[in-house]
Amino acid sequence: MSIPAQSGDAEAAASGTAVLAEGAASGETLLKVTGLKKHFPIKKGLFQRQVGAVHAVDGIDFEVKAGETLGVVGESGCGKSTMGRLITRLLEPTAGTIEFEGRDITHLGVAGMRPMRRDVQMIFQDPYSSLNPRHTIGTIVGAPFRLQGVEPEGGVRKEVQRLLSVVGLNPEHYNRYPHEFSGGQRQRIGIARALALNPKLVVADEPVSALDVSIQAQVVNLLDDLQEELGLTYVIIAHDLSVVRHVSDRIAVMYLGKIVELADRESLYRTPMHPYTRALMSAVPIPDPKRKNEKSERILLKGDVPSPISPPSGCRFHTRCWKATQICKTTEPQLVELKPGQRVACHHPENFADQAPQDTVLLSAAKEASELVPDAVVSGGPSDGAPAPAKAPATEKAPAAEKASTVEKAPAAEKASTVEKVPEAEEATAAVEAVEAAKEAKAVKEAESAGSSVEPEGPDGTGTDATDSQESTGK
Repeated sequence: MSIPAQSGDAEAAASGTAVLAEGAASGETLLKVTGLKKHFPIKKGLFQRQVGAVHAVDGIDFEVKAGETLGVVGESGCGKSTMGRLITRLLEPTAGTIEFEGRDITHLGVAGMRPMRRDVQMIFQDPYSSLNPRHTIGTIVGAPFRLQGVEPEGGVRKEVQRLLSVVGLNPEHYNRYPHEFSGGQRQRIGIARALALNPKLVVADEPVSALDVSIQAQVVNLLDDLQEELGLTYVIIAHDLSVVRHVSDRIAVMYLGKIVELADRESLYRTPMHPYTRALMSAVPIPDPKRKNEKSERILLKGDVPSPISPPSGCRFHTRCWKATQICKTTEPQLVELKPGQRVACHHPENFADQAPQDTVLLSAAKEASELVPDAVVSGGPSDGAPAPAKAPATEKAPAAEKASTVEKAPAAEKASTVEKVPEAEEATAAVEAVEAAKEAKAVKEAESAGSSVEPEGPDGTGTDATDSQESTGK
């Protein structure tokens, strides 16, 4: 099932499809982004003077090869959707360059971008607001043909009905309005509109986030099938890491307007190198009922994402990172390739040698963040650049009045009645017996005052210490 030539020239369409297939096979770069920035000005006062700017996208670099799918993930507000609108030229970049098929389209005007719209299309996030409620489905899906002056074979109506059947809708719904469809069906209408002119690059801004789980699988499978049939190139923006893993060849992780890690799918999910990526991966649930009782190493990040109006200095993740040191606060890490096909911007990467081994003193924010990180993650191998935080003592110290009379207990697993001797009193057996007698007398006295009693000794000669039981329940 393939889209026929819309211009009436079948040979030109066939040659274009052949060129696209050849580019996908050879891995040629279809889209190249260098130093892309987008700052939204903040104006106040009577004269609307600029007093600041929102750094939505603040210098990102990546490439998309023909025929592949690049997934973009990150928290809300990190600049994913803004990046998608920049590369489709729905927004004007503040700085940087965007090259499509070797041509610079960074500052093309409306007239210059009109022919490029046939090759670059976008699927919007909200299927409700992206469709005009006053227009029928036939008018919405057929709009690209009228705007580009293209006359499909058999007419616009026939081609629109064919597109509706391609995305899984009934062609007889040509004259219906958007309010008559569900959310999943509306998203399919948006996909049909994006595919009308047989584009080469499709930017999907969270295409399944507003849909039910059962519908999400259908739309994702539809995008996969269309990519195989039409040789499409995708840039998919999503929150769901499982969806991104299913559809993407490479994945870019964004945080506060920056790409912190860019790697192929298998490397990113098997050995994430940036701490933020590892925290994201720890939040993915395991869909296996047999493993529901396994200990989870969920990493809880402390605090919220900093404001993009005044991003932190150095590494932007250092305010929430459990490995942050002084160099993370002062020096911004560059996105460098530490492993083949895996680029990371971090001074203390995971699963790799430390890039700043001389800086080992944790920041105060890192010490607080390390309290929310499991010990298995903090001390998870020689690749960790920061030292593991000091663990809390196993037992709390006794009050000052009882320091002279405390005796270290044996391990609970042994359940023995032996008492570990203090080194200075190894030979003073009488002193130890006096200490035990004093403790027992004090326990009985406290139990009587509380209206309780001490359990009698068991057959093995051990008893229940009332003070220990009270302290343990109080804690």
